[in-house]
Amino acid sequence: MDHFFPLISILVLAVGVTHAASPSELYWRSVLPDTRMPNLIKHSTDEGELGLGHPVTKPMATSAKLRSCFFLENDLHDGAKFTLHFTGTGSGLSLLARQEADSIPFTTTKLPEILARFSIEPGSHEAMAIETTLEECEEQAGYGQIKKCATSLESMLDFTTSALRTRDIDTVSTRVDKEDSPEQQYNVVGVRMLTGSSDWVVCHVQPYAYTVFYCHTKGNSKAYMVSMVGEDGTNVEALAVCHSYLDGSNPKILAYRGFQAKQGTGNFCHFQPQDNIVWIPKSYSNLL
Repeated sequence: MDHFFPLISILVLAVGVTHAASPSELYWRSVLPDTRMPNLIKHSTDEGELGLGHPVTKPMATSAKLRSCFFLENDLHDGAKFTLHFTGTGSGLSLLARQEADSIPFTTTKLPEILARFSIEPGSHEAMAIETTLEECEEQAGYGQIKKCATSLESMLDFTTSALRTRDIDTVSTRVDKEDSPEQQYNVVGVRMLTGSSDWVVCHVQPYAYTVFYCHTKGNSKAYMVSMVGEDGTNVEALAVCHSYLDGSNPKILAYRGFQAKQGTGNFCHFQPQDNIVWIPKSYSNLL
C-alpha cells in the first residue's frame, strides 16, 4: 500500500531495528496522536492478499444459543460464571488505504463487478456473504443512530471523530491471552464500567473480500470491562455492552424477551468478540 502515498520513513531506536511507519500508521498519528493504535487495526493495515477470511456464512441464531450469550446486567458481578468461546480475530485481512478502497466499488448495484474482481462465483456462499454485507451497509441507520461501513482506516477515523465530535478518544477491545482457547466456563474476577454515556461508537468486522468495519453510534447503553479466568487458566479482559432499549428489528431481541420474562426485568448484556472495537471520548471514559 506504500505506493499510494509519498514514502515516509521514520527511524525508531528499538533493539537496533529501523522501522518504517505505514501510511495508515502516519494517518492515525495525525488524527489521534495521543491514542495507541489497537493491535487489531495495526495488524489489519499490514500489506496482505485480498480475499475472504472471515466466516462467509453465519448460522441462524436460535433462542437457546442466544440465551447462553445474553445475560442481565444485574448478573454481571464478581463470582459470576459464563460458558464462552473466544474465537480470535480472523485471518488478518488488509484494512485498505483510502485511495485503494475508494477505487473499488462498494454497492449492491455493482455486485457482479465486485464478484468478478475477486474471482468469486455468483450464487456461492462467498457471493451471498458479500451481498449481505453490502445490503446491511446500505440500510438506513436506526432511530437516533449514525452509522458507516468503513472500508479504510481513514474513513473509520473520520467517521468516529465526527460522530464523537472529538479527537481525544480511547479505544478498547476484548483481549484473550491464549490463542485458540476452547469453549469453557469462565469465572468473573472483576467488573469495571468504562462508560455510561451514549456518546460512543462500536465497530464490527463484516464478512467481505477485505476488512470492512460496520461502525455505529450507541445510545442508552453501557460498556463494561470484565476480567475473567477460564478453567484452563486463560485470562480474558472481555468487553461487555449492556442495552437499556429494545430494537424490534433485531432478531436477537426475541431471545432477550423470552429470557427477560423468565428471569425478571433489567438491561440485557452481551460480550463483544475480539474483532470489535469500541471508541469512547476520554472525557467520558473510565479506562484509567
